[in-house]
Amino acid sequence: MAIALPAATTRPRRFARRLPAVLALAPAALVVIVVYLGCMLWTIRISLSSTKLLPVNDFVGLDQYLRLFSNARFQVSVENLVIFGLLFLLGTLVLGFLLAVFIDQRVRGEGVFRTIYLYPHAMSFVVTGLVWQWFLNPGLGLQKLVRDAGFETFTFDWIVSKEMVVYTLVMAGIWQSAGLVMALLLAGLRGIDEDIWKATRIDGIPTWRTYVSIVLPMLRPMVVTAVVLQSIAVVKVYDLVVAMTKGGPGTASETPAKFVMDHLFYRNNVGLATACATIMLLTVIAVLTPWLYSQYGPNSQRRGR
Repeated sequence: MAIALPAATTRPRRFARRLPAVLALAPAALVVIVVYLGCMLWTIRISLSSTKLLPVNDFVGLDQYLRLFSNARFQVSVENLVIFGLLFLLGTLVLGFLLAVFIDQRVRGEGVFRTIYLYPHAMSFVVTGLVWQWFLNPGLGLQKLVRDAGFETFTFDWIVSKEMVVYTLVMAGIWQSAGLVMALLLAGLRGIDEDIWKATRIDGIPTWRTYVSIVLPMLRPMVVTAVVLQSIAVVKVYDLVVAMTKGGPGTASETPAKFVMDHLFYRNNVGLATACATIMLLTVIAVLTPWLYSQYGPNSQRRGR
């Protein structure tokens, strides 16, 4: 016959069983608290000072932020980020969904197609930027190839055009990241019950209507995850710009991340750089908060029941 132990006795035993796990996780927790949170708070503190090259322990309020928002280069970078972000998100979601639908048809060589579509995401943005820089170079890439084929009046010089260069970043970004969206949505498509498809065929519902009205709402968690991941990639895009255009022509393809790095390491204006970094941090928080609320808020608990 089992003897029930008092709660005061079982609690120390539970703590003893959990102690190894707590000790194992303690270093990682300290790193998160000290390094990540500490650096965030330090960055915000520096942005409120008049720091140039070395930290200055003074307080100038929001002066750095006022300078930041009146900086023409920062304004251009924000405009580019909005254009790049909207087109990048739309392009990766649409193309990724179409690729996932194509592979979900159980086509021959599915593994090969899946590898081909996902392979660009395995490369860094630096490699992607260099590849597309060569491909779009008017004297080396696509334009020269078409002209050599006999179309001497063909022109595709977007990468050296101030008005069009940001769209070349969009093309390279979509090419690199659509495979990730495809993988996420394909996993969701494979989890849809086959009986749903049978029912829609019996009812005579068109395939496109099935995807729009039934399948996409069922893929909502995967779509939200893809949007969050790609939105964070948009905010911190730096290596693609540096490798592909170096922010040029002039500052036509400047982004906030490049603005931060340039002022941090080349222009010796740490205060302005940290102010821009703080704005980027707030942007990421604004993107993550709705997703976290939808996943862990009270409404998510009701859906789980």
